[in-house]
Amino acid sequence: MAVSDQAVLTGKQLDILSINTIRTLSMDAVQKANSGHPGAPMALAPVAYVLWQQFLRYDPAHPVWPNRDRFILSNGHASMLLYSMLYLTGVKSVDSEYKVLDRPAITLDDITNFRQLDSKTPGHPEYRHTSGVETTTGPLGQGVGNSVGMAIAAKWLQARYNRPGFEIFDYNVYTFCSDGDLMEGVGSEAASLAGHLKLPNLCWIYDANQITLDGPADWSFSEDVAMRFRGYGWNVTHVGDANDLYALSNAFNEFLATNDCPTLVIVNSHIGYGSPHKQDTNAAHGEPLGEDEVKLAKKFYGWPEAAHFLVPDGVLEHFQDGIGERGRDLHSKWGDLFGQYNKQFPDLADQLWRMQRRELPDGWDKSLPTFPADAKGVATRESSGKVLNALAQNIPWLIGGAADLATSNKTDLKFEGAGVFKAGNYGGRNFHFGVREHAMGAALNGMVISKVRAFGGTFFNFTDYMRPSMRLASIMEIPTIYVLTHDSIGLGEDGPTHQPIEQLASLRAMPHMIVMRPGDANEVVEAWKAIMLMKRNPVALVLTRQALPTIDRTKYAPASGVAKGGYILADAQGGKPQVILIGTGSELSLCVSAHEKLTAEGVRARVVSMPSTDIFDMQDDAYKSAVLPPDIAARVSVEAGSVFGWERYVGLQGAIIGMTTFGGSAPAKDLFKKFEITTDHVIQAAKDVLAKVN
Repeated sequence: MAVSDQAVLTGKQLDILSINTIRTLSMDAVQKANSGHPGAPMALAPVAYVLWQQFLRYDPAHPVWPNRDRFILSNGHASMLLYSMLYLTGVKSVDSEYKVLDRPAITLDDITNFRQLDSKTPGHPEYRHTSGVETTTGPLGQGVGNSVGMAIAAKWLQARYNRPGFEIFDYNVYTFCSDGDLMEGVGSEAASLAGHLKLPNLCWIYDANQITLDGPADWSFSEDVAMRFRGYGWNVTHVGDANDLYALSNAFNEFLATNDCPTLVIVNSHIGYGSPHKQDTNAAHGEPLGEDEVKLAKKFYGWPEAAHFLVPDGVLEHFQDGIGERGRDLHSKWGDLFGQYNKQFPDLADQLWRMQRRELPDGWDKSLPTFPADAKGVATRESSGKVLNALAQNIPWLIGGAADLATSNKTDLKFEGAGVFKAGNYGGRNFHFGVREHAMGAALNGMVISKVRAFGGTFFNFTDYMRPSMRLASIMEIPTIYVLTHDSIGLGEDGPTHQPIEQLASLRAMPHMIVMRPGDANEVVEAWKAIMLMKRNPVALVLTRQALPTIDRTKYAPASGVAKGGYILADAQGGKPQVILIGTGSELSLCVSAHEKLTAEGVRARVVSMPSTDIFDMQDDAYKSAVLPPDIAARVSVEAGSVFGWERYVGLQGAIIGMTTFGGSAPAKDLFKKFEITTDHVIQAAKDVLAKVN
């Protein structure tokens, strides 16, 4: 059917016209930008059309409706598919305070500015940047990992907040994914976790197009995907041709009828025009088609070959009559239901209101422990576990777990009613992610995007496995919490394979990521208080395995200074400091001991506790200069991690005590001695820098 032939279009004609509009918008945008991936949007346009127009429970006029179905484009290189859908369905824009604005999330001008500076249509979808984008995707496997977290959150919200006659939460999570998503290890981990949890509200739509950037997929990928997912415990269904709208509809209906496991819909598509006989090389390899090929494709669709960014009459109205009207009706009915829910369960409704806005409940910080001075002390992982349990009792939506290390990370919630989240009991607040650090990181992001406050624990060294997810949390500016124990050579006998060295410096280099390494039990309390107030920063809370002295706060400054990232813990006696000792974590007590001995010898020393360089750097110049006066050049930093970055705080004349090699396998006390991270070495370094600057 040619566009120019239309009169009154109904049924299948309007379906095809709408699908081809998605395709041609995507082609034109990529061609104009001379950058991008036109093939996947062209091939998957029918799949997106059927899902959005017939099945997705989503109100374009209110894209932050809490009970909306989620759509994730894990193959984020196909971003123009999502942008076309957001434009054609009329999704509204939302501001940073979650207020829906009277303007579209994406305009036709935005589509014409695909991949251009400051446009709403960047190369890969970006959460918070473009309304209607549910998560930032691009690195393959991350979107499917996020989708598992979103499905987990949906089931948890359903179990915790639904009441008889009040189905406040019953939404589903749909995810488009590619061969690459299934090749990446995080995709395997996420699929395994979802199958184990039997998440019936999760549907992955696998674009089995047999093409990768290098060439045919069978050059590197020959497994039986259907058998693999059945082995994970998934329901698997197959659509032989992405253009078969009836078969697609049947597949989505099968998903909706499946209530005991997640569903994988395998869709055979063909990169290019959407014809089973046409496979375009440029489209397959992530390049614009070229003007001549674009014209041929449009001719194939019966489209005006000279038209650019054409949206034929009737298409926008067709989407408004479909997803627009259905979403408006579903949202309206939900709003009426929630109004009744609010009257009958005001406390629960208040929790949901606060959760959606990342507000905390009244009294969230009550009953937090305090720790008396104790030379023997306690490991910061132990004090963290006590604080976390107190907070979780005050904040009902603070939930999480660990990658098979809950008892070691002290992330297990032990109070009555906490329970375990598992298949058949989706209301538990303890999560067993298994030895799947990467999937845990991606799932945590999906949970946090769904507005619960999620934490996940592992050994600090294994952030190497979850770093891509941590980086995306930072890009998205979401407050995911990472509880990271065994933070240095202090873990001892497990040796260098388990001892983090460069991880502190590398995470501090990550924009928006807040790294916190508290120096004693009371700094842990203050660190958690600071963490809970954060709305747009992920936090890496770095904790010790070994016991640390609990500092006497009647003698030294209160731990509340943690809120500023760095503070004066102990000041010089008898005048201006001659030398400043800066410590973090387990090495803070070394600075305190050195301070006492230097003071006894008549050296005026100041101790600065620096649990978070990130937060300290946010303070104004006056405060930073008061803590680290520019005219005091004699400085020593002490941290059992990489020395990289500490020159910013000690200057060229200062000394940095830390690690320049990997660790070793031995008891912790022997390792600290071997690597010269001791009180005696701090004292000697202080004397050396004093001699140098004088």
